[in-house]
Amino acid sequence: MTDPSRLRDSTQIVLPTEDLDGLREEIESRFVVTIVPEGEQLRIIGSPVEIKEAGEFLTKHGVRLP
Repeated sequence: MTDPSRLRDSTQIVLPTEDLDGLREEIESRFVVTIVPEGEQLRIIGSPVEIKEAGEFLTKHGVRLP
């Protein structure tokens, strides 16, 4: 059986809010994702393909992913 935490990891990215400064609008326009604020963090939610591509985009722009 598939581990639920593994599925969550492939469908979301959780980052401090400031990590998306200047990138949030581009993420929302380039990828089919939902960005949900949670206190001082943002949760980026999408399909595994979109999350992978969004993660690669963020990495190329200097954002360290957990």
